[in-house]
Amino acid sequence: MKFQDIRQINARYADELKQAAAEVIDSGWYLLGERVAAFEKELAHYLGRRQVVACGNGLDALRIILRAYIEMGRLHEGDEVIVPANTYIATVLAVTDNRLTPVFVEPSPVTHNLDTDRIEEHLTPRTKALLPVHLYGRCCWDECIADIARRHDLLVVEDAAQALGAAAPCRGFSGSVKAGGLGHAAGISFYPSKNLGALGDAGAIATDDDALAEAARALANYGSERRYYNKYQGFNSRMDELQAAFLSVKLRYLDADNARRRELAALYDRSITAPAVGLPDRGGEGQHIYHQYVVRVPQREALIAALSKQGIPVQIHYPVPPHKQVCYARYNRLSLPLTEQLANEVLSLPLSPVMTEEEIRFVASAINDFYKNFF
Repeated sequence: MKFQDIRQINARYADELKQAAAEVIDSGWYLLGERVAAFEKELAHYLGRRQVVACGNGLDALRIILRAYIEMGRLHEGDEVIVPANTYIATVLAVTDNRLTPVFVEPSPVTHNLDTDRIEEHLTPRTKALLPVHLYGRCCWDECIADIARRHDLLVVEDAAQALGAAAPCRGFSGSVKAGGLGHAAGISFYPSKNLGALGDAGAIATDDDALAEAARALANYGSERRYYNKYQGFNSRMDELQAAFLSVKLRYLDADNARRRELAALYDRSITAPAVGLPDRGGEGQHIYHQYVVRVPQREALIAALSKQGIPVQIHYPVPPHKQVCYARYNRLSLPLTEQLANEVLSLPLSPVMTEEEIRFVASAINDFYKNFF
């Protein structure tokens, strides 16, 4: 058993991927071509967005969005951005790379996402943006976020790296309910292990703001709107034609794959009966797409060792929160007890659309047996 068998996931449509690769190779055009443009349109339609700008990876998507807002005069160096304390470090890197100030907010004990009820107590006159993360594939969006953003004139930039295809319980600013279509802009990752994964690295920016999209497109291409003429001090962050062609193929299967993930997650929910295990929240009226199936467990290291002996791979997302990383020493003294507790208790179980129900039951049975014997 593998934690996620990416080779097997892609093997299901290998013929289409190989045909797509052959067409790109034969075309002789490998960057900024027709396939990138086509994928941008397909993804924009899927999300209910006016604009999608392809780029090199998910971190760059967030970095470029924030930089574009700076170039547009909507953000300024030192402005504060509300971020979830419980997230992958890329979320925070995008903020600090732009010389903006992250303000860490504790997660909800139920969803593990940013606790929207705690946002307002962290607002100051310097707060200019919210950066919610749809962690593990569950949307972080509700009327509270929308209301706070409207009342305080805050930008909302979604980190949708883990949630393409997930749905929120209420509509976003654009009228869409899909992650990536909720706030003013969204950064998306197509890292190979994502639910919609490239065969390399790639990312995208989604927005309804034409001016933002124009600035982001230039920034991703050295800051240039016209070759050799540079409006901004930009980046080199471009999706290549091969990745765009692969993603166009795989986008057609995304909803079916996400539905299968939900079926297997529901089987985990029914099969893990040990009272000590905290199961993930299913998302209420929203639609969780289970990029990761994350439980909370006591005696985590002992459980990992027991599962390993039975050939069951697991991972920890994430063992060290951003504010405790060495590179963010200035934040190491922050008191964020729930974030730190989650870092010590969360465990990601294997889950992918190519897993079998027998494998899910095997993992669940091993967990149940461990806690029955351990206690």
